[in-house]
Amino acid sequence: MERDILKIDEELCNGCGLCVPNCHEGALQVIDGKVRLISELLCDGLGACIGYCPEGAITIEKREAEPYNEVRVMEQMKSRGRNTIIAHLKHLKDHGETVYLKEGVQYLKLNRKDLDFNLDDVLSEVHNHGKQDEHLTTSENQNHHHVHNGGGCPGSRERVIERTYVGSHMQEKGQSELRQWPVQMHLINPNASYFKGADLLLAADCVAYTAGGFHGRFLKGKSLAIACPKLDHNTEIYVEKIKALIETAKINTITVMLMEVPCCTGLLQMVKAASSKAERKVPVKLIIISISGEVLKEEWV
Repeated sequence: MERDILKIDEELCNGCGLCVPNCHEGALQVIDGKVRLISELLCDGLGACIGYCPEGAITIEKREAEPYNEVRVMEQMKSRGRNTIIAHLKHLKDHGETVYLKEGVQYLKLNRKDLDFNLDDVLSEVHNHGKQDEHLTTSENQNHHHVHNGGGCPGSRERVIERTYVGSHMQEKGQSELRQWPVQMHLINPNASYFKGADLLLAADCVAYTAGGFHGRFLKGKSLAIACPKLDHNTEIYVEKIKALIETAKINTITVMLMEVPCCTGLLQMVKAASSKAERKVPVKLIIISISGEVLKEEWV
């Protein structure tokens, strides 16, 4: 599968850090005087950071890329030293990528003798990362997260949302069924663990405001992505992301929820285009909601 991959020329990079706050995924940090991509998993390849590099050290290259593999990432990253390893593991922890975090730690333990730093100190720092947040107020907590995300937008920070259900009265109070964050198509990462083997609900932006009981009727048990085919820009990337969700995340099904207005059909066309490019096929269900909130159509397409 071809992917757009960020490439940093460390010979040109002067470590100024101007690119860092313009990576909305928080995947860039200045470490040991150079900007480092600490998580290829979270880099969407859009290149929003490129225009902020005064030295021209950042480029995007298109190349064949295998599905994300934490062991291979560690193999490449260990030579960059202790601080880069710590930043990478903290980033995985911040974004709830516990499976990849365990794989990375296991690799380091198995290859302890090849490391030029004290692994126990590294693991201790990563283990304690974030625990200080429990002692901060809400506003302090937000500011703290903004700093350790490397300047990335806190609103695009990935997280898994755990739900605890206590009786049916929770539904009566409007219990949210959202299982992950973010949800906007430009911000989601197809490699995120919560998409693996999931049933995907791809909904037009207006649907949740129109369909009564959206969470309980349609969202429950699914991972969510939202988009507006009329107002969103650079929607070409949506097709590639949907393709990656099919091939790499191996999602189980796709449910496309649209409004009855003509412009909404563009979302279904994106799914069809992605499906035609993907070698793997998944069932697609179409649900069309009327402006008054009724289900006009529900069928497998």
